[in-house]
Amino acid sequence: MEFMPHVVEAKHIIDYLIKVKFNDGVEKVVDFTSYISRGGIFSELKDKGYFEKFFIDLNTVCWPNGADIAPETSYKLESAK
Repeated sequence: MEFMPHVVEAKHIIDYLIKVKFNDGVEKVVDFTSYISRGGIFSELKDKGYFEKFFIDLNTVCWPNGADIAPETSYKLESAK
């Protein structure tokens, strides 16, 4: 069975960076800047105050407007430098 990553912890670092911990113990700082430029549901996240309102639901990082990033996508992204 293929490993399915789940977000178990998330902490805002600065700007659009979130430190994410996964269910296998891997931790990385994920830069969500590229999602904000996509527009649509992600456009509200340009407001840094709103961006910081993220929470974990159904094993992934989510925002009150319904935006979310699949945990397997966050897991595959390289950690921000």
